[in-house]
Amino acid sequence: MERGTGGRGVFSSGGFLARAAFLTALLTAVAALFGLVRDQTIAHLYGAGPDTDAFLVAWTVPEMASTLLIEDAMALILVPAFSLALARRATRPAPDPVRLLIRATLPRLFLALSAGAALLIAAAPWVVAVLAPGLPEPRLAVDCTRLTGTCALTFGVAGYFSAALRAHGSFVAPAGIYVGYNIGIITTMLLLSDRWGVRAAAAGVAVGGVLMVLIQAPVLWRRLGERRPVTGRGPKDPGSGPLVGLGLLAPVIVFALSRQSQVLIERFLAAPLPPGAISHLNYAQKVAQIPMTLSLMLCTVTFPVVARAIAAGETDRARRRIERDLTLAGIIVLTGAATVVACAPQLIEVLFQRGAFDGADTAATAAVMRVYAIGLLGHTLVGALVRCYFSAARPLWFPAFAMLGGLALNTGAGGVLVHVWGVRGIAAANALGVTVTAALMLYGTRRHQVPVRIRHMTLGLLKLATGGAAATGAGWFCGALVPSSVSPVIGTAVACLTVPAVFLVVAGALRAPEIDTILRPLSRRLAHVR
Repeated sequence: MERGTGGRGVFSSGGFLARAAFLTALLTAVAALFGLVRDQTIAHLYGAGPDTDAFLVAWTVPEMASTLLIEDAMALILVPAFSLALARRATRPAPDPVRLLIRATLPRLFLALSAGAALLIAAAPWVVAVLAPGLPEPRLAVDCTRLTGTCALTFGVAGYFSAALRAHGSFVAPAGIYVGYNIGIITTMLLLSDRWGVRAAAAGVAVGGVLMVLIQAPVLWRRLGERRPVTGRGPKDPGSGPLVGLGLLAPVIVFALSRQSQVLIERFLAAPLPPGAISHLNYAQKVAQIPMTLSLMLCTVTFPVVARAIAAGETDRARRRIERDLTLAGIIVLTGAATVVACAPQLIEVLFQRGAFDGADTAATAAVMRVYAIGLLGHTLVGALVRCYFSAARPLWFPAFAMLGGLALNTGAGGVLVHVWGVRGIAAANALGVTVTAALMLYGTRRHQVPVRIRHMTLGLLKLATGGAAATGAGWFCGALVPSSVSPVIGTAVACLTVPAVFLVVAGALRAPEIDTILRPLSRRLAHVR
């Protein structure tokens, strides 16, 4: 989807949004598939022992960097900024506001990111000591952290390019960066694992970060060279106000840091547990988060739409778009969460049980994944709702405070539950903290940027959650009819077919929102077949 310059005429086209969402979801699914291959390769080569735990401590760095510099902070700051610059171009084409924005931000950002990467590499021993005190292999974790530390620069540049391209209506290259990233990690591991051990996985992170930048650079260069006129209404006051203000940076950064700090808390609490606990939690999260990632793809595509609507003062249009996105994202993530809970052991066995990853690892990872999946709706709502607060250049602190409150609850509950329930207690605390955060952010929209109809959305989500609970039970029962000793693949397939069918039937009977948009085409196709 490489057409359009970001004007409202293109973004308001339902066909454009549908195609962009489809291509973004397709590339995200491909990236998720390569991510599974990456995790399978790590599990096969290194198992779930102390070496893998050491790498996963270093893996915290790219996890933090991807959230801050690609998915959350950079996008939440720069997509509205580039959207506003493109709108200003319609009323003030010279000097070009887009080029002015790049000249004012990119050089400084590059220097800051370079300094941050150098500092991270130098401070790797202290970083490991803070992230995972008591880790059995601290030196190995330090070596891996120094290799992954380069992503502080490469992810930042990649995130900047992604925000600029999305604001211009170009979604294919930004959606494809994780495909290149995972291919870089897999290839590096296969080439260097015999000589470098788990350090090869960390080197792959460095290679993958470079590929992220190279995938987008040519597309952005061509896009910036285009000077097609921008159609549609510009902002209310195109000549006033900074495109990127310090007042906006602080709340966005605090929110993103607080959100990603959940991973730090989990690794910190799991470090003293028996070897493999961090690995089990990691594998469980990677699989469980796939439906969440797919559910947020539509929100990624429509974020510039919301930013343009708010810049033009069209609050009702922005509210309708956000409410529909929340509902559709809820349908996707609840169906995925039901599938994850219903057939967790079969999924983990099919995906990872080979090589150094044995049956005990499968049982432990599946148990954690089932608990972690309870919080997937909360994670999705937080990712979708934050766009309500940061779609315009206004310093809104509420989402940061809500996230900090959820993080505090996560930390306190995790500190208690880890002694009662082990690594599953950490997953339960995560689900509790993020669910409370999502509730606070939904409630807070009534006073802020886009007044979402809270009662309407809450009732709709409850109906969808009821359908998800029924689908979970049905999928669990049907999947268990096929013993794992016979074929975990068949059991997984049975559950995967049962879950969406039951979800649609129950949610349709409850008249949950947006279900008709799914059932109507299916009914037409069935009638046509008959």
